[in-house]
Amino acid sequence: MKAIGFARPQPIDQPDALVDLDIATPVASGRDLLVQVKAISVNPVDTKVRKNSTHPSGEHRILGWDAVGEVVAVGNDVDLFKVGDTVWYAGDLTRPGSNAEYQLVDERIVALKPTTLSNAEAAALPLTAITAWELLFDRLGFEPNFSGNLLTSPTQGSILIVGAAGGVGSILTQLAVTLTQAQVIGTASRTESQQWVKNLGAHLVIDHNQPLRPQLEAAGITHISHIISLTHTDQHFTALADLLAPQGKFALIDDPQTPLDIKLLKQKSASLHWEFMFTRAMFGTEDIQKQHELLTHVARLIDEGKLRSTLGDHFGTINAANLKRAHAQLESNATVGKIVLEGF
Repeated sequence: MKAIGFARPQPIDQPDALVDLDIATPVASGRDLLVQVKAISVNPVDTKVRKNSTHPSGEHRILGWDAVGEVVAVGNDVDLFKVGDTVWYAGDLTRPGSNAEYQLVDERIVALKPTTLSNAEAAALPLTAITAWELLFDRLGFEPNFSGNLLTSPTQGSILIVGAAGGVGSILTQLAVTLTQAQVIGTASRTESQQWVKNLGAHLVIDHNQPLRPQLEAAGITHISHIISLTHTDQHFTALADLLAPQGKFALIDDPQTPLDIKLLKQKSASLHWEFMFTRAMFGTEDIQKQHELLTHVARLIDEGKLRSTLGDHFGTINAANLKRAHAQLESNATVGKIVLEGF
């Protein structure tokens, strides 16, 4: 089968930073599905692994943790899916990824694809949707409100999303607006990214390249009950800790390059929460199937017209040249929405 991989960490501008491969097609067993990959998207984790991961000499690692595809074979213990189902998933960081014609994936982290989206539109969402859902409902303790009565409900707290125009921020903003009673505030620095966040439904958009407090106070906001930092947390942490309300909750997903002074949270009795959406799959947690369940919820919300795809750019077919271009774009930190590729 066709695949794209790398043998050693390199800058993306090097000729063999990502290369086209021809490797054996895997075989499904146990609870695994064998999926014929139709569309993928690219995430920051792809670039991080490519730049930092090492492998035995002569071996290639296959990246990719977002896919839509068709189930073409199932293991003996599979009971959630059948051959012919069209599915979406993010996969497992410890296994070969979706930058290949065929991929094995545990059925418990897979769901049926939304019927109202194209393969490319759907491929933009699984990893970011899982991350956003787990942030809101597993880490920060919000309860998803499926009743649709949010407009008549009183506001319950506030959520500040730092980096709201990116992949996670784009679906997180929608989920927060759709399923919570919180006031949702997003940050974005460029005119086009600010408009993107406004179009996703954020109640207020501010510029994270400018002092945050004056912008919030101009809108009558002095403290934030829930802060979610998706990027450059170390640069903003002191200001964010100052904005966090007493007994508030702070969550992050990135990898700060300098230590965070978490003592800034002590006097407020504030809590700190990490989110890493691969945890359930990596450790085989007892609740691993919650990813199947939450992706099913997200698919239903999309098909009901309550959420939309966060596809930003379509970079063509799945090959090394186009994936290198996608990695370079992500590393520029100027991406709005998700980059998607489709077909081999």
